[in-house]
Amino acid sequence: MSVLVAGPEPITSRDDLVAALERGSKPKDQWRIGTEHEKFPFRLADNSPVAYDGPHGIRAMLEGLTRFGWLPVKEGETIIGLESPKGGGNISLEPGGQFELSGAALETLHQTCAELHDHLAQVKEVGGELGLGFLGLGFTPNWRRDQIPVMPKGRYKIMTEYMKKVGTMGLDMMYRSCTVQVNLDFASEPDMVKKLRVAVALQPAATAIFANSPFTEGKPNGYLSYRSHVWTDTDRARTGMIPFIFESGFGFEQYVDYALDVPMYFVFRNGRYVDVTGQSFRDFMVGKLRGLEGETPTRGDWINHLTTIFPEARLKNYMEMRGADGGPWARICALPAFWVGLLYDQASLDAAWDLVKDWTAEERQALRDDVPRLGLKTPFRNGTLLDIARTAVEISRAGLKARAKGDGAGSRDETTFLHAVEEVVRTGKSPADIMLDAYNGRWGGSVDPVFKEYAF
Repeated sequence: MSVLVAGPEPITSRDDLVAALERGSKPKDQWRIGTEHEKFPFRLADNSPVAYDGPHGIRAMLEGLTRFGWLPVKEGETIIGLESPKGGGNISLEPGGQFELSGAALETLHQTCAELHDHLAQVKEVGGELGLGFLGLGFTPNWRRDQIPVMPKGRYKIMTEYMKKVGTMGLDMMYRSCTVQVNLDFASEPDMVKKLRVAVALQPAATAIFANSPFTEGKPNGYLSYRSHVWTDTDRARTGMIPFIFESGFGFEQYVDYALDVPMYFVFRNGRYVDVTGQSFRDFMVGKLRGLEGETPTRGDWINHLTTIFPEARLKNYMEMRGADGGPWARICALPAFWVGLLYDQASLDAAWDLVKDWTAEERQALRDDVPRLGLKTPFRNGTLLDIARTAVEISRAGLKARAKGDGAGSRDETTFLHAVEEVVRTGKSPADIMLDAYNGRWGGSVDPVFKEYAF
């Protein structure tokens, strides 16, 4: 998808912000798929977290990956990420060292999974030389928060202090969780509205299907997706099911009004992050930010602000699906397959909307509240969320079939990437359920085997 580039152009009105979102609209032949996934680095010798510095640390890992053509991204003199020289994605660091690939905007799921395969091969090569492995889970299975090193990015210092003021689990979100996201396009404002409503309503189904974080500090934590639970008390001003999107008249303007009132974290000026936590973008628009009096925002400031808003599905000039735990290779490919099948074929999008359109705000919230603990067994009307998930997966398969995007060899369409999801809804067992069975059986009450069985 086409992504807004953060730049110095001044913002002079609310209309500028609405126009920035509207520019995301594009014809169907230009729709693309962007997949982001995070993973935990760990030391192969003892399964411990990985520090930034040192000959076998995160910095060495980033530097090692430059052999594949990645270019360093620096904050001051510190390397904090990598970018493709051809604009084909980037690698970034989350607060606790979680390694994130933000993939290129690609046309098919075949291309997406080929990109992922190449990335993981590179990571495995360099990581193996450094004695590092990478783990595909939604939450650290045995590390305490105080064991996890802090990455040297200025914005994370500001966010760390602010999280302590607005919720009880924000630091766990920052330092101990991993997710997979898919980013998708829309054709127009009405298309955006329908897709965003379907995405938010069905996000609990995605959470349940991809639930993969049942352990905390070496023991079962009582949840299937503890990562999802953590988000329930991270910062309620910027998270959740955003019920206003289901109100009559919702569109780009209403999303802008929401974002304007979400408290800010920072402004980037003269090579440093300025702490403006708790203040609104509305104040920024009229030059009334404390500490930056007289300063007014640029398009780049707006884009930065939008990245600090964390609802279950997020709007920029594309849409982000945010409900899934991190996982192994096949399930990373399965997430974009699930959402592309639902949202990129008109008949499937209409069917998905028919599935959710009469749900009440209370029902949607109840699903969100219960799914971290109950997963596919979450009650819904006269059945469970598993019934909804099975229907959604059938709709998704039909959508992928209708797209008819082959692999170039004439042997596979995109439905092949849905197999991992179809197995979950067939058996009713999420990845977390399978891990708990192993913990209570062949793992003998230990989480240590995850570092072998769930490593890339």
